[in-house]
Amino acid sequence: MYAEAPDRVEPGCRPMSETTSRSRTVQLLEFELGDESYAVDITHVAEIVDVNDLTVVPNSAPHVEGVMDLRGKTTTIIDPKAVFGIDGDGERKRIVVFDREQTVDGKPMGWIVDEVDQVVDVEQGDVESSPADDDAIRGVIKRDGDFVIWVRPTVLDA
Repeated sequence: MYAEAPDRVEPGCRPMSETTSRSRTVQLLEFELGDESYAVDITHVAEIVDVNDLTVVPNSAPHVEGVMDLRGKTTTIIDPKAVFGIDGDGERKRIVVFDREQTVDGKPMGWIVDEVDQVVDVEQGDVESSPADDDAIRGVIKRDGDFVIWVRPTVLDA
């Protein structure tokens, strides 16, 4: 679709030089859940904060860790390990807070993750389709013998 109109760029992507055959890149924020690497499109991320006190909300969904006050806004914190069925303990040191305009219901939401690694540029051509039939999985990226799972935070809600 975009090959016909090179001046039109999908949100989160930027055109590369003509010498790269009009390939596109996207910036992804990589983070750790257990022993595996995951990533989200950086355009979905509002900020990254340290884990502070969470208030548990009775009768909430199993993947909801609780809520926290973040700059005067009540922010729901989700455990993506529970959502994706990921085993493994981790340090749960950081919270990736998502842009409210990118969430399902427009409410403040964050994911508690073990570690935030880096922001990387990934060429769209390097993203393989997911073997899982799950709207939350955008694709799989193979790098240096390891895999990074690209997920969509927008399909999850609190």
